[in-house]
Amino acid sequence: MKIAKGKGESRKDKKEALKPVEDRKVGKRKAAPKAIKSSKKKANNDKVRKNDPNRPKRPPSAFFVFLEEFRNTYKQEHPNVKAVSAVAKAGGEKWKSLSDAEKAPYEAKSAKRKSEYEKLMTSYNKKQESSDDDDADGESEKSKSVVSNDDEESAEEDEEDEDDD
Repeated sequence: MKIAKGKGESRKDKKEALKPVEDRKVGKRKAAPKAIKSSKKKANNDKVRKNDPNRPKRPPSAFFVFLEEFRNTYKQEHPNVKAVSAVAKAGGEKWKSLSDAEKAPYEAKSAKRKSEYEKLMTSYNKKQESSDDDDADGESEKSKSVVSNDDEESAEEDEEDEDDD
């Protein structure tokens, strides 16, 4: 097997020598140092909030309100098509073709759902603030109930053990 000396490499060197210093690819890094990436991840983790199952879901946009109705009609017209992507594509095309007047009822429904969501979020936030205050005072309700239930169960078990003797 022959190892050829690269003529291409020498040509590149000659071409770069002729270019101005600003255009040369000297000392440029392709990837950022890892230290910077880790600091970004830490910053993102601070912003991420905990997932609470009791938190109200965000309301759908006008398009998704339209899509709820469109799915039913599309499935009736095309019973053989089961791909979600096909339904979504057809819904997107239909949505684009609708005029502003035809989109208005869906936007109204979306606005109504958004106002309901905002009411739910204000009540949810108040509950969260009050529960945070309770947590600051001492044990949370869960930990109190778990402890008291354990005590009651162990007391009942002791009584049953005494009856068995």
